[in-house]
Amino acid sequence: MFLRVFAFFIFLLFCNSCDLAMGINGSKITPLDTTIDFASVDFSPSFPVCDTLITKAKKSTCFRNEMHAKIGAELKKHTFTTQEAIAETVVVHLVISAKGTVVLDEIKSSENIKLQLPSLDSLLKVSVQKLPQITPARKRGIPVVTKYSLPIEVHLKN
Repeated sequence: MFLRVFAFFIFLLFCNSCDLAMGINGSKITPLDTTIDFASVDFSPSFPVCDTLITKAKKSTCFRNEMHAKIGAELKKHTFTTQEAIAETVVVHLVISAKGTVVLDEIKSSENIKLQLPSLDSLLKVSVQKLPQITPARKRGIPVVTKYSLPIEVHLKN
């Protein structure tokens, strides 16, 4: 019985001494840098063509140009007819998931465009669905969800 009690006290002594030797008490723990700026990302989303570029600005410009080119090419496949000339901007809000899929969030357009081009919303939805999977944005090496606003200028003559 004495041996069991003695072994139990030795065990407690070892457990407490390890904590003291390693400095695990409240005053010696150093805080980690946990301030994260959620308004920006370290690496913006990109298409595979843009992955070879080195600077952040060039990658961002490449991504923007590729996004405009791919959606513009899809819209150019269709013929639009209007009663009046249109020179306006439609803003398409996209959400790029952490897995790299692009989802249409919202389309902001004027009432004039909605009346004259009622099929534009559905064509934009199809165009976004046909976009290839992209490399998602990264924050501290972790893929994150980002929102992207894509302005599309609509210039049509009657």
